[in-house]
Amino acid sequence: MRDIVILHENEEWLKPLYEAFEERGVTPKSWFLDEGVVPFHNQPDDAVYYNRMSASSHTRGHRFAPELTKLVLTWLESQNRTVVNGSQVLALELCKLSQYAALQRSGLSVPRTFAAVGKAQLVEAAKQFNDWPLIVKPNRGGKGLGVQKFNQLDELVAYTESADYEEPLDGTWLVQQYIKAKSPVITRAEFVGQKFVYAVQVNTEQGFELCPADACEIAEKFKITTRFNEHSII
Repeated sequence: MRDIVILHENEEWLKPLYEAFEERGVTPKSWFLDEGVVPFHNQPDDAVYYNRMSASSHTRGHRFAPELTKLVLTWLESQNRTVVNGSQVLALELCKLSQYAALQRSGLSVPRTFAAVGKAQLVEAAKQFNDWPLIVKPNRGGKGLGVQKFNQLDELVAYTESADYEEPLDGTWLVQQYIKAKSPVITRAEFVGQKFVYAVQVNTEQGFELCPADACEIAEKFKITTRFNEHSII
């Protein structure tokens, strides 16, 4: 049996995964990706590589972990190794606009969106968008970080001129239609092999940040509802 190697940058997220593997008598290997060397002209081990890299790695001090993972995946795929969540999946993880395009290709509606690079272009995009209130978010983020709602142009301009302004990680802002939901919650659904597994609902009355992982410790801030099929745990 070939080894299973998990590519990641957050050990906390892997604890349930390790437990699931242990139940099946399997001990996977951990490949922590933050800094490192990719020996492109060498042969990688013949193993199954499972990519668990996250777009929010920079929030845990691992700024270039996705870039390193991209190099590793390119190396593994060029050597025809078995990769789960390969380079195309990573590219999708790191670009919200690509995610919206994928949803559209699947026949799902997405909010009206403009993309802008640069502080001045963010303001210009909002002027052209001209649908208030609107949402401004980083194209590459994770957990809902940096998502803000602005009711009018003056508010956005004031933000871009304030000390709180921070460029997105990839330099790209998304200006997006604000859709007020019937209930103030974000629903995150998880699927494996196109089969629904569960959904998590997080109350957004205190903001847009969504991190259902235990390590985020958001229980004190948000009401979380987890649904397994027809049963609910609150």
